[in-house]
Amino acid sequence: MFLLKTGNLYLIPTILADDTAAQVLPPQVAERVAALSYFLVENARTARRFIKSVAPNHSIEALRISVIDKDSTEAQIQAALQPLLAGQDAGVISEAGCPGIADPGAELARAAHQASVRVVPLVGPSSLLLALMASGMNGQSFTFHGYLPIERARRAAAIKQLERLALAQHQTQLFIETPYRNMQLLADLLAQLSGSTRLCVAASLTGPDEYVRTDTVAGWKKKGLPELHKQPAVFLIGK
Repeated sequence: MFLLKTGNLYLIPTILADDTAAQVLPPQVAERVAALSYFLVENARTARRFIKSVAPNHSIEALRISVIDKDSTEAQIQAALQPLLAGQDAGVISEAGCPGIADPGAELARAAHQASVRVVPLVGPSSLLLALMASGMNGQSFTFHGYLPIERARRAAAIKQLERLALAQHQTQLFIETPYRNMQLLADLLAQLSGSTRLCVAASLTGPDEYVRTDTVAGWKKKGLPELHKQPAVFLIGK
């Protein structure tokens, strides 16, 4: 019996800051985008803009684009992979950075593996790894926790727990916040962490206003705080 070869699922990294594609993406990314006609994306509008920026000769109207986000059901994920089972290649595009890293693209990769579809990660910027690289903290043992609780008491408890993990295991703890709540999170970190704990803030990575600073909490309190409102940022706690 003849078995149809499945397509490949390409995980396509995108930029973290506007107008930085030439600086942060290798040429293979643009070449792959130009070769694809089917995309699984987190947000259709921003994906179309990214595709046009790196592959300007693409006819956006002729492309097939399916939205797979954090609210997508298993049935929708399986339906989105059907063209690959018929032999068509597809590209996964997230809102920013690398698909699958703190991102719903991981569900597509999971389902692709289950269906014996080849998953191909392409090289590009990840805000989490860039922040870890620049922090000076332990890059051999680290954990990403996503978003901390919004409610103040639960958030305070979570911060204390992350500090205990960082100090007891010498393990870097990474987390993020909705950009318009960055300053409140920074204030809570300075209020809850001990003075000797190291804190790194990495904001607007790869952009012209990139900001990375690591200091003890005591050091942070002595110096002026950065303006992080509405800037994409990664926070790290370490020993």
